Amino acid sequence: MTDDAIRPAFHGHEQIPLREYAERAYLDYSMYVVLDRALPFIGDGLKPVQRRIVYSMSELGLNAGAKPKKSARTVGDVIGKYHPHGDSACYEALVLMAQPFSYRYPLIEGQGNFGSPDDPKSFAAMRYTESKLTPIAEVLLGELGQGTVDWTPNFDGTLEEPTWLPARLPHLLLNGTTGIAVGMATDVPPHNLNEIVSACIRLIDDPDATVADLCEHVRGPDYPTKAEIITAPSDLRAMYENGTGSVRARAVWRKDNANLVIEALPYQVSPSKVIEQIAAQMRAKKLPWLEDIRDESDHANPVRVVLIPRSNRVDAEQLMGHLFATTDLEKSYRVNLNIIGLDGRPQVKNLRMLLTEWLAFRSDTVTRRLKHRLEKVERRLHLLEGLLVAFLNLDEVIRIIRTEDEPKAALIARFALSEEQADYILDTKLKQLARLEEMKIRGEQDELQAEREKIAGILESKAKLKKLIKDELTADAKKFGDARLSPLVQRDAAQALDETELVASEPMTVVLSEKGWIRAAKGHDVDAATLSYRDGDGLLAAVRSRSTQQVAFLDSEGRSYSTAVHTLPSARGNGEPLTGRFSPAAGASFRALASGDNDSRFVLASSHGYGFVTRFENLTGRQKAGKAMLNLTPGAGVLQPAQVANVGTDRIVAVTSAGHLLAFPVSELPELDKGKGNKLIDIPKAKLGTERVVAIAAVAPGSTLLVKSGQRTMSLSFKDLDEYVGARATRGGLLPRGWQKVGGLDVQ
Repeated sequence: MTDDAIRPAFHGHEQIPLREYAERAYLDYSMYVVLDRALPFIGDGLKPVQRRIVYSMSELGLNAGAKPKKSARTVGDVIGKYHPHGDSACYEALVLMAQPFSYRYPLIEGQGNFGSPDDPKSFAAMRYTESKLTPIAEVLLGELGQGTVDWTPNFDGTLEEPTWLPARLPHLLLNGTTGIAVGMATDVPPHNLNEIVSACIRLIDDPDATVADLCEHVRGPDYPTKAEIITAPSDLRAMYENGTGSVRARAVWRKDNANLVIEALPYQVSPSKVIEQIAAQMRAKKLPWLEDIRDESDHANPVRVVLIPRSNRVDAEQLMGHLFATTDLEKSYRVNLNIIGLDGRPQVKNLRMLLTEWLAFRSDTVTRRLKHRLEKVERRLHLLEGLLVAFLNLDEVIRIIRTEDEPKAALIARFALSEEQADYILDTKLKQLARLEEMKIRGEQDELQAEREKIAGILESKAKLKKLIKDELTADAKKFGDARLSPLVQRDAAQALDETELVASEPMTVVLSEKGWIRAAKGHDVDAATLSYRDGDGLLAAVRSRSTQQVAFLDSEGRSYSTAVHTLPSARGNGEPLTGRFSPAAGASFRALASGDNDSRFVLASSHGYGFVTRFENLTGRQKAGKAMLNLTPGAGVLQPAQVANVGTDRIVAVTSAGHLLAFPVSELPELDKGKGNKLIDIPKAKLGTERVVAIAAVAPGSTLLVKSGQRTMSLSFKDLDEYVGARATRGGLLPRGWQKVGGLDVQ
């Protein structure tokens, strides 16, 4: 069987395996994105779309001195002639170059709505806005028609466009750029023009200058905002050394009487977003120090956000530190100096490599400009030479032109002229020839010869070429340079305040219902029994706490869960189910709760009479599924924990359903992080099915134990407990007749 039979050919189409096609297509796309879309060229610091916009606008005559024209016309020109892509993306690129809050040195001057710092993408449609180039765009375009660039056909081959623009300044570092290519990205921050020029001149004078030397001139990025750059100088130097790193910027604020006024935000941070972030914290009661927040921004003050503290005792530094740590008032920017170099390849370059390469580009551009001018001067001198011959023999020239059939050949033969000179004489009108003055011709010749010598001198001398580049850099810096916008300030890292620090410390009573609903009432004098409960529900337990503390819950399987008290719902309603906050095992129910400081001691015990002392910190955790705390024997339940005031003096009291009560020192019970614990009171094995521990309590000297039996309560002082004191794990003493059906214990 032939090959053709196996793989039929389609007429006029090449056949290749799908894998090969896919690989090639992906590679072509990747290279296109890297080289022709996402990454800038080191020479002019522009991506193709930006270059095409700037060039098109110069072609339309939209220079700084011209009247602006509709942006739609410009975009139409760009996508029609040079950039066959979407109009909206092209217009967005144009808008970005016109936004003074996005570009450090905007290349386009926009008239109409070009967006705001609050919403950079809120610009009007291109049919409504007008635009033209700014004066600084001249830095990119000024030398365009002087033989400085290579030209390439446009997408349909009908026009030519510049491969790059002959930038007189390292524009890449002035405005910076960002871009995401395939497998790589670029993030170049903007810089101050004067600082960059100063570093370039240093590098011209001292080609061996290190990055550290250049950092004496380039102190750091300079964003189009007055927010502080707080990155340490050593980190900035490392960033310029490696070509990668990050820069951290922080909002600028001041005190205005009792209020705090934010006057500058980090680059590309929206005031409304920051206000929303702060307001969200206020709604969540995480900013009790703040009374209100106001946006007083206007034309005179583009950013003015006023924070109103609750009192003048609020620590402003601490509050702002918290906001820096938790909102966009402080922002970090990635830096990755990944650029297409002169060799046409992308590479992450450090500051020295970048500036050295750009100076090589600039030196090449200036050399090309000078050679182009030299050619023009020499051509003009050649023509003037012929014109002088014509002037000195004017009558003869006029006679030849009038009488000869082939005047060009006759002129060349008679005066030994070149073809170019003869054509020029013939193209000059006779009247002009008659008016020509020898002095004018010789004067122009002298001027041009002087210029030729000067240019030749520069081209022959590296020192003169360097001086010319330096002088031009200095002139541009003088014309377009300005003071630094972003101050460089060393600051300590911002610290977010702990939640508990932000919450006012108030007494609270936490109430847990039998069905596992939770709520918190203000104050300690709350009678939880009198609160309203849902149908079929009632009080299980209540503990005294504070709004700054945590509350822990134990479920029927002995697992512990915790949450902050200030986050609990108010006791005005029925509260919320704990299952909304935590994820207990199927069939498990919440049986007990405790609250205190981390170092508070609690006795945890089961209804089978085992338990241990533990610190409250062990009961707390972040897991929604809780953590194993009390190991239960089969059939055992969890008792309400008892808080221990003093491990050395307090007594633990355990009471069983049969009326056996035992008191023993806390010191006899071990302190554990978790586990089953030791035996508290003895329940004979034979009675485990019917007798259980009803409650436990920790009684301090001077306190009274309340034994509840039905509706009645018996008070036992610390001294009265002496007759029930015994060794741990013994049977204890029997309560008096009529008090043996114990409902619970309380301490007063």
